[in-house]
Parts: sequence; structure tokens; C-alpha cells
Amino acid sequence: MTNPAHKISITDQDINQRLDHFLTAKFSQFTRSYIQQLIAKGHVLVNDTKVKSGFRLRSADSVYITIPEAEASPIRAENIPLDILFEDEELIIINKPAGMVVHPGISHYSGTLVNALYYHFQELPLFQSGEIRPGLVHRIDKDTTGLLVVAKTEYALNHLANQFFHHTIERKYQAIIWGIPEKREDTIEGHIGRSVKDRKIMQVFRDGSQGKPAVTHFKVLEDLHYISLVECSLETGRTHQIRVHFASIKHPIFGDEAYGGDQILRGSTFTKYKQFVQNCFKILPRQALHAKSLGFIHPESREKIFFDSDLPEDMKLVLEKWRKYKGG
Repeated sequence: MTNPAHKISITDQDINQRLDHFLTAKFSQFTRSYIQQLIAKGHVLVNDTKVKSGFRLRSADSVYITIPEAEASPIRAENIPLDILFEDEELIIINKPAGMVVHPGISHYSGTLVNALYYHFQELPLFQSGEIRPGLVHRIDKDTTGLLVVAKTEYALNHLANQFFHHTIERKYQAIIWGIPEKREDTIEGHIGRSVKDRKIMQVFRDGSQGKPAVTHFKVLEDLHYISLVECSLETGRTHQIRVHFASIKHPIFGDEAYGGDQILRGSTFTKYKQFVQNCFKILPRQALHAKSLGFIHPESREKIFFDSDLPEDMKLVLEKWRKYKGG
């Protein structure tokens, strides 16, 4: 089955953008290199004409993109247990543990969610294709826990991808951050792109000179003196968005090595306090970020469905330790 083409009209702010940059911003679940491959193979047309990745968009242009059926590739099926919260004929909801990479890459050829999916659903056509990200329309970082929706059919994949494209998916995260934000409910805005100093991490460009627009809404759920438990909802889905946004306002996520959250950033200089925080880092040796809830329209029933997951044990334990510290 061939997926139908997405038609995208050009707005004033899109004029003169490179085609590959434009589509990567629109389809954040795909890498720019994958988008460039689609353009090169003719799966992207501008006004019914094949163009190159560097084509500059004009006001009257219409872009058509078709996500093709995947070509075979040597991905190994692995019998890795999955925490499946819900499953029907069209999709599954997975509660991803910390430490699991979503799909294979240069540093991770096995042990990923995709390797597990190939094993558990090897009888389904979508998981016989060899595609590196079968059924995946979004992802979360290796050391972030929580909910992922995975399509089991081409139809569900296209339907869910459309919802992500139009930002109608409801996602909420919970995170432990350093410090107490001045406003208990606020919005963080700022373009996110690769760091100019370290390409492995992201950076906020508040002047909009680089990167892609990103918007994170948050509210403080619990004030624990030197740390906070916050709930976040996203208007966009940029790489490391919550992590880099909170780091940009000087409240990095607790334990986040990439963005400075693995250092003692609030509190006293007493040795006993330092030991307390170090013990918390040992309990939670990762960024304290959890994809807690997910809501969307079911591809088949067209009804709104919603899923919620408990905080993982490491985050619960650390929060309880801080509650006792604050109360003690």
C-alpha cells in the first residue's frame, strides 16, 4: 500500500527557505538526511515537478510529499521485553524504560526499540519491510522514560503522522529541575539548533538566527526548596527540547549530564548536603524526564484516546528523598 501524498502550501514565512530545511521542520519525526533521500528519489514534488534539496520556495508553490514503503535493510529482530500498556489491530502504546535507544544508529545497532519491535511484530507487513523506524512517528531520548505510540499498519502510521504534523497530539512530560522558577506557570520560547561549540547537543538561539522555532509550556507541580517537579507540554517537538529550554533559563533538568544538571546547582556548601545530592545522583543517574501522558485520535475508531503512566521508580525515590530533606 502506498501512503497518500501530503500537500503543503507555502506561507509568507516559508518563502526562500530551502526545501529540505522546510520539510525537516514540518516533519520533525524524520532526519534531514532522510528528507533529502526522499527528495532525490522523487517522493517530493513542487508544483508536480521534481526538484533538488536546495530548491528555494516561492509564494505560489505547493509541496507534495509521499512517505514511501520502506526498503529492506539488515535490522536484526531481538527478543527484548516490552512494557506494552495498550494494543489493538492498529497501534500499541509502549512505556519505554531508561537506557533504551529508540532506533538503530551509528553507536547502537542492537538492543533498540526497533530491534524489539521487529521480533514482537515480525508477522506484520510493516515490520517485514526493513525500515529503520517501522511504525514510529515520534521518539524520546535514550535516558528519557515514558510513553510512545507505535503504528502496526501503514494506514495507522500515516494517520498518526498527520496528527503529529498538525500538532494535534497531546503530550505531557514531568521533569525534576534545579531551582524554583520565578513564575509557577510560564512558557519558554527560543529557536533550537545544534550547538555551535558541541554538535552532540542543542542550543537555544533566542534571536532566531539559527535553528527551528520551539515552544514549551510548563507549570510547577511541587516546590522542594532546591528542586522542583514540573509538568511540561510542547507545541513543537525539537530534539532535546525540554532539556535545552530549561537549561536556557538556568533551571536544567536534575541529573542531565549534557546540559549541566549533573552538578550541584542549588543549596548549601555543607558536606552533608553534598553527600545527600550525590546519593540522589546515584539513584537517578540520568536526566529526570518522563513522557507521562499521550492523547490522540484513534486511526480506526476516530475517537479521542488518552494514556497516562506512573513516574519511574528512580524519579519517585529521588522526589521522596527531597520531600524528607525539605521537611526535616
